[in-house]
Amino acid sequence: MANPRLLLPRILCAAAAAFYACLPAPVSAIRKDIGLAAPIICRRTVQGRHLISDDNGYVCSALSIDPWSRCCPRTGARFSCQGCNLDLQCCNSYEYCVSCCLNPSRTKEADVLKLKVAKPVTAGTYANIFDFCMGRCRHSSASVVHENAYLSDFHHCFLVQQNSSAGSTESNFGSRLDGINVILGRQGESCSSACKAKGQSCVPSRLSELNKCQILQKYMRCKNGCFPSLGPDQPAEVVDEAPKNLNPGACLYMQMDDRLTCDGSHRHTRRLCPCA
Repeated sequence: MANPRLLLPRILCAAAAAFYACLPAPVSAIRKDIGLAAPIICRRTVQGRHLISDDNGYVCSALSIDPWSRCCPRTGARFSCQGCNLDLQCCNSYEYCVSCCLNPSRTKEADVLKLKVAKPVTAGTYANIFDFCMGRCRHSSASVVHENAYLSDFHHCFLVQQNSSAGSTESNFGSRLDGINVILGRQGESCSSACKAKGQSCVPSRLSELNKCQILQKYMRCKNGCFPSLGPDQPAEVVDEAPKNLNPGACLYMQMDDRLTCDGSHRHTRRLCPCA
């Protein structure tokens, strides 16, 4: 009869071997066929201290930005126009201007992508709507009177560089200006003075016929674009020697025809004037 002391180790070894035989084989390599979703990274504005607008159209506080995606929480209203005057397409906040501008019902991608960036150092066209909205809301002259003065609190504007009042064709443009002598005034000169120097008078009722981008571009170079504004000297062109913040070489048309006047002037612009 076998010694029990010798049988016990053999029994334990057999039991251990049976246990390990039941375990799955060890993994020899990491699987490479498992795809991971690409992380979503938002672009965002950087101008404000407290508010941020991301390229999804959300506005949030800087402290609530997701540290990984850099996106705003999607808890607020998308494409919010809070604090905006939608008739002027101008807002009292840069971030809400960008958010409102991103709304595809307000800004058409086809219109934006063919626009040229105004400043020479960034010559070219906009790559996407977010680039347009960021630049337009920051640099727009839509409600700038001149230099650092604003007509109102709504001085962040996103109006697409088009003149919606420019519906007249070249032929009926000429018919509406029959008997009108279109004169380019000198720098800093009002239309009243420019017409008087020619022995004529400014015709205020015909200023609206000149208040169109295609008309300004016919008589002026407008090498840095044509933009809506609200200065009393418009329609006009900013002279090349003007400070950079005034966008030298740009043409400006009045956003509201009922504010056009013959008497307005500015030391950094040349006016286009209807004289008779």
